[in-house]
Parts: sequence; structure tokens; C-alpha cells
Amino acid sequence: MIILDFNIAGMNKQKIWEENMRTLSIAMSFLILAIMLGTVGYMFLNNAYSFIDALYMTVITITTVGFTEVHPMTDAGKLFTIFLIFVSFGIFGYLASAVTRFILDGVFRRNLKDYRIVRSIEKLSGHVIVCGFGRNGKQACIELIAHGEKVVVVDSVESSIDRIRLIPELLFVQGDATQEDVLNMANISSAKALITAIPNDAENVYVVLTAREMNSTIKIISRSEMSQSDNKLKRAGANNVIMPDRLGGQQMAKLVAQPDIVEFLDNILLQSTKGVKLEEVSCKSLANCFVGKSIRELNVRDKSGANIIGLKDEGGSYVYNPSPEIVLDKCFHLFVLGNKEQVFNLKQLLIKGI
Repeated sequence: MIILDFNIAGMNKQKIWEENMRTLSIAMSFLILAIMLGTVGYMFLNNAYSFIDALYMTVITITTVGFTEVHPMTDAGKLFTIFLIFVSFGIFGYLASAVTRFILDGVFRRNLKDYRIVRSIEKLSGHVIVCGFGRNGKQACIELIAHGEKVVVVDSVESSIDRIRLIPELLFVQGDATQEDVLNMANISSAKALITAIPNDAENVYVVLTAREMNSTIKIISRSEMSQSDNKLKRAGANNVIMPDRLGGQQMAKLVAQPDIVEFLDNILLQSTKGVKLEEVSCKSLANCFVGKSIRELNVRDKSGANIIGLKDEGGSYVYNPSPEIVLDKCFHLFVLGNKEQVFNLKQLLIKGI
């Protein structure tokens, strides 16, 4: 996916909008002024013209429709009509230019699209909110889209919004993520997770605090630049805190010490949409026939082709390479390795018991 740099366009977008609106306002003002001038002129130069007659004559004159005059005109009235026609040509030309520029600059189209985005966000449920569309935020969005998640990006920087517009799958809210009204626009009450990837740790703390207060059950993952911020973010309500610099260093070291293992895991985790995938499967909807039965009795490998390589129990503890004798429970979360079809078969097996 190609993301272009629109910094200059972003900086000038507001200026372009203001200039276009000013031009349209001036053009409309000239048009109204011409109608008023024409109406008054016809009433003054032709005493037989009522207000409605004068307004009618003005409109058919400046629009060059060319209907017959309501009443015979004096020579002064005819000269005034000629003058009004020339003036109206200039006004309509200016107005057409302003409207064309308004459309070609994309202002109307952009505003219409933004309105549709707002309506789409209001209907979302179970989506992920990403605050900040920098390097980390953008990569998070790309990975989430690849895994079929619905994503809403919150960013206040104009150039970031322009880059977001280039990705059709992304919805966005332009504003400060630390503000409640902005998170409300992102429909945080219906979101399942929030990622705050803002470079400033203090802002991330505010985002986490605000989000946790607005949705007590949402999963919050925060970026952190400094190790001292880790505990503060967790106390504020973050479920997980990620330090990109530390992860990058660990990754580089592991590529030296255990290169094949790292590449093997990367192929599973980062390219899961292309083949084999590692997926978390909840036992919440576990069929009654499997409750109290062991993993061996589930017979996963033979029936679905997938493998259970780990699980998370009701206490939050992780069990790696679980024993076949472990008894299943609806509170468990299984970590399953297999291709898309095999994982789907396993889910059906857990739910239907067949």
C-alpha cells in the first residue's frame, strides 16, 4: 500500500477552503445586488411596473430567458435593460468560475465524503480506534485491516488526515483524542479496543484516562517512549504498554542470536493472511458435549486439521503446548495454528460438537 506525503496540501487545505467560500460569497452577493438593482431600476424608470413585475423583468433579463416585456418600456428602460444584461453576464461568469473552482478543488466532494464517514462511524460496533497516524499508528492500521478489523483513526494533524483519505478501508475523526467529544465521534462506547500511538507519553496518558472513563470494558493498548511512563499508563487504565524502541532492539538482537526462529514466527504472525495463521479461539460457545472433556477427547487434529499450541485459563495464566489431558472449560481461550479453513473447522467443531 502506497502512502504519499501530502504535507503541503494539508497545510493549504484550510486556506483553499476559506478562499473558495469567500469567492462563492462574493459571487452570490453580486447576484443578489444585481437583482435588487434591476428591480428598483425598473420600478423607477417605468411607473407601470409593480414590485412583482419589476422583479420578474429583472430575473428574465439577467438570465437571458427573453420573454416578452410585461409592459411597454421607455427608451430609458431599454437602455437600462442593455446595461443590466452586460452586468449580469459578468456576474454569472464570475459565479460559474467560483462554483467550478469549488468543485474541482474537491471541497464539495470532500465534505460529502466526510459526512458519509460520520454516518458510517455511528453505525459501527466492535471496531478498533487508533489514535495517531504516525509510523506506528499507520502500521497498526495496516495490520488491523489485513486481519479484517474495522478501524477508526483519530488524528488532529491535517497532513495525516490527507494520508488517511488515501486508504478506503479507514474511517477517521479529525480532532484531539484527549477530548471526550472527539472519542464520542469515534463511537468509543461500541468499540472493542483502542490503540493510542501518539509520540507524546503525556498525551497518551490523557487518552487512556479519558477512554477508560468512557468505556470501562474496552481493551487499551498504548505506545510509550520512556520506560518511566509504563506504570503510569497502566495505572491510567492501559491493558498493555508497548515501547517501539525496545521491541526494535530486541528484534534485531534475536535476528542475530536466533534468526530462523524469528523469521519463522514473523511468517506466522505478520503474514497470517497469506497461509498459515495463529489465532485465538474462545471457548465461550463451547458445545455442551465437550464441557468437562479433555483436549484428547476433542480430537482437534483429526477432525479439523488445526493444532492447539497453547491456552489461557480462567485465571489469566498461559499454558504452552498444553497436555492432551487438560479438561476444557468455557472460560478458556485456545491458541490455534492452522490455515484459514482448518481454523474455521475448529471453531465449528467447538460450537456444534461435530
